Amino acid sequence: MSELEGMNSKLLLRAQQLSKTYVSASRRITVLDHLDLEVPYRAMIAIMGASGVGKSTLLHLLGGLDRPEEGEILFENQNILRYGPSEMAEFRNRKIGFIFQMHHLLPEFNTLENTMIPFLLRTYDRKAAAARARAILAEVGLSERLDHRPGQLSGGEQQRVAVARALMLEPSLILADEPTGNLDEDTASSIFRLFRELHSRRQVSFLIATHNSDLAAICDETFLLHAGKLQKKI
Repeated sequence: MSELEGMNSKLLLRAQQLSKTYVSASRRITVLDHLDLEVPYRAMIAIMGASGVGKSTLLHLLGGLDRPEEGEILFENQNILRYGPSEMAEFRNRKIGFIFQMHHLLPEFNTLENTMIPFLLRTYDRKAAAARARAILAEVGLSERLDHRPGQLSGGEQQRVAVARALMLEPSLILADEPTGNLDEDTASSIFRLFRELHSRRQVSFLIATHNSDLAAICDETFLLHAGKLQKKI
């Protein structure tokens, strides 16, 4: 057993036999076919595959944004598919940080306010939310952009705000869906380095759906999603 395997011997998440299908023009399309995945604590894992193969669908299932037709998802040994709506919302708010290709920042709010949102959904303590947001924004290199609205930020800066927002409640798992898909090569590389630094410093697990082989290369493991199943890339 390697040092990494020993460190990550306990599983944060285990997905078993996940299946998901969609109906399109009276045709049933299987996207995930009895898929299995294990995510250890403090892991950094890339999921690669062609467009439309189901990478986003998989992340949505694991983050409780959608439900499979079959299978189970164990997060810290709890089957999240047994949660009711309020329990699922609590799970997403406390345990999962989401980063998407599109930043989904609110244009009428500035950097600080956008970052505060997850905390304010849990408590209305604006003073505590602002203090935490300022600290995290400093960590991602945006101390000088607190009062800027999204339209005044570069694409890379907007994505850093999204990263900071995802970290607000100190989640155990970050789900990143094509997080550098809209960025140029140099900006994407800076986001890669940020992810790696945050992973090391905070010991948070990352599961990243990406087309970018350079981003996959900095991860501990890479899987290829094909024909509804995951294959580990050596």
